[in-house]
Amino acid sequence: MEKALIQTDLSDIGVPRRGKVRDIYDLGDHLLIIASDRLSAFDVVLPTGILDKGKVLTKLSTFWFQEMEGIIKNHIVEVDVAKFPEKLREYRDVLRDRSMIVKKAKPFPIECVVRGYLAGSGWKDYKETGSVCGIRLSDGLLESSRLEKPVFTPTTKAEEGHDMNISFEETACIIGEDMAIRLRDISISIYERACVVAETKGIIVADTKFEFGMLDNEIIVIDEVLTPDSSRFWSKKDYKAGQAQDSYDKQIVRDYLNTLDWNKQYPGPELPLEIVEKTRARYVEILEILTGEGL
Repeated sequence: MEKALIQTDLSDIGVPRRGKVRDIYDLGDHLLIIASDRLSAFDVVLPTGILDKGKVLTKLSTFWFQEMEGIIKNHIVEVDVAKFPEKLREYRDVLRDRSMIVKKAKPFPIECVVRGYLAGSGWKDYKETGSVCGIRLSDGLLESSRLEKPVFTPTTKAEEGHDMNISFEETACIIGEDMAIRLRDISISIYERACVVAETKGIIVADTKFEFGMLDNEIIVIDEVLTPDSSRFWSKKDYKAGQAQDSYDKQIVRDYLNTLDWNKQYPGPELPLEIVEKTRARYVEILEILTGEGL
């Protein structure tokens, strides 16, 4: 039986920078980004991976990058391993369907979150304050309510631990007001376009987050786009305001972990096979629904 790819070892290429999910190798002019099958929950990378998760993330990101080219350029140089540099040839079996060669951009030190529905930490914030990240909303909204218009709620970008919500004013202090306005407007445009595409396929994009970088004095979108790791996807058919929704993501894992006597600190617990298989099925299902293609 195949095993999940927890980490890569491309010894001839160099030592990677490892994120929660991705391993990044410096190729000189470009970067090689490999999406592993690692899974994080409550900001802890778990010892159990989800088979093919990295392939789902890569295929979905590639799909959305292409969909958004009319709005913004992206960092992709190549995703076809047959066209990768010669020095990567021996690693093609590892790299296939889960890697991309990308341009080097200077990342902004924030993550750009757009919310179109009231869920997760946004719902918790609204119940306590009537606002989401300082943005006042209408009274009487329910859990999972659709907002009158999408809201931009950026966060800090943490390599480890929790990203922290910040206000638009704090964002402007970090990257400048003009750039904050530009990233807000681009983020909302991408989100609105994604909603149109997804809803034709029976999917609601409740919220999502983007990362951007500067390349040759131009903003481009980088990292991943509209995947189950960065977005909350719901079934349009099953949607009902006033309750939590069943999401196409790792919620199965979070729900399981909440049944355990675990302090949500490293190291995380191993996941049982049943939870792993159910989670993998959800990732593959949303890939098939949105792209019309499987693995």
